Amino acid sequence: MILTLLLGLTTYGTNANAKSGNPQANPQTFKTNQKNPIDKNAIRPFHLNVPEAELIELRRRINATRWPDQETVADTSQGVQLATMKKLARHWATDYDWRKAEAKLNALPQFITKIDGLDIHFVHVRSRHKNALPLIITHGWPGSVLEQIKLIGPLTDPTAYGGNAEDAFDVVIPSMPGYGFSGKPTSTGWGPERIGRAWTELMKRLGYTRYVAQGGDWGAIIVDQMGLQAPPGLLAIHTNMPATVPADVYKTLLAGSPAPSGLTADEQRAYEQLVRTFKQIEYARFMGSRPQTLYGIADSPVGLSAWLLDHNDANGQPAATIASALNRTTSATGELTRDEILDNITLYWLTNTGVSAARLYWEYKGGYFNAKGVSIPVAVSVFPGEQYQAPRSWTEKAYPNLIYYNKLDKGGHFAAWEEPKLFTEELRAAFKSLRKSESGGIRSQVTSHVAHQHRFESEIGGRQRTNY
Repeated sequence: MILTLLLGLTTYGTNANAKSGNPQANPQTFKTNQKNPIDKNAIRPFHLNVPEAELIELRRRINATRWPDQETVADTSQGVQLATMKKLARHWATDYDWRKAEAKLNALPQFITKIDGLDIHFVHVRSRHKNALPLIITHGWPGSVLEQIKLIGPLTDPTAYGGNAEDAFDVVIPSMPGYGFSGKPTSTGWGPERIGRAWTELMKRLGYTRYVAQGGDWGAIIVDQMGLQAPPGLLAIHTNMPATVPADVYKTLLAGSPAPSGLTADEQRAYEQLVRTFKQIEYARFMGSRPQTLYGIADSPVGLSAWLLDHNDANGQPAATIASALNRTTSATGELTRDEILDNITLYWLTNTGVSAARLYWEYKGGYFNAKGVSIPVAVSVFPGEQYQAPRSWTEKAYPNLIYYNKLDKGGHFAAWEEPKLFTEELRAAFKSLRKSESGGIRSQVTSHVAHQHRFESEIGGRQRTNY
């Protein structure tokens, strides 16, 4: 498949490039034309154009699926039900239109830059409002930058969405290594710590010397690592999957023992949710030990989609928002739809990142929910459909510099995707106190020559996208 990367003369494709004098490119990797060397820190505009042949092949593979027998239970305790998958596959192979997702992505300023030897893809949208707060947002698994694109308008241009100019953000949304259009690591070592350092370099390269970071799922673990690293420019982090479990409670949890005595009602409920979660994350244990064995998700679109869809919420039920979205064809209020879920799955398929994304679980040897010792300012939003609802008591101990804590009455593990309006409001509230303390103007801290270069490349890339 060939995805054209403009200005940097980078292609994502097959050995057809040799005909034009470009070096032969291995399928599913990025290659740069060596006849046109570029600065190693260059920021190259990115444009997506999936060949129609790739989409035809996707539909062929869906239609050629060899289906298993139906489950022997009436619920989802054995996994995603056969009827659900067949219904989704029929729509995917017939009516679903990837080009709509492609157009959404191409409408955004996208770029690639090489950091620590790896191409990093990211969306970067600067606000038109003065003193916008720079924000880097990190997705998780099985997510992508598509999770956050509904946030971009309200965050960067709040006055167009009923907000105030002083609530504006500059938004940076990178694809994690091995995910989406970022490069796939060819050696070990790309865990959350290294990704966190890469994000720090990315913000520096974009000219931001003062910024905040947000993450959920793997993004939450990465921003926790950034908080531990505490680079000079990082003002605060926001997480919607906080790591708050005290060491003694976490030890008991891992041992499979009953809850410690003396827990409050909220803490007891959180403990029970975590016990249930630990029983339900066999997919994470498998990817953490044998990710390369998942050949089936690289070969079968239906196999990939079932693997990405099989999630439960904090109450042990199939993720309610995702399940209901599979039956929702349209939404006038921003609710998640079936095609938006297929956009994300199709992105994984077209980039062949099912296995490379899974390797992040293998790379990480730490805990997911245990307190890490982050001391910089932290904001926390607790959504009811998350793996567990972090009690305020644990959160205050885990993050001693807690600047914001809020429990929501709706929203799940993919909160930014499921409830973009609510999530936007959370981010505005989370960093409001920080803006007051930085009243001298955060935007003015942007390094002028880097910002100028990036604006120039944004303009050039925008013109080329228009004419593509």
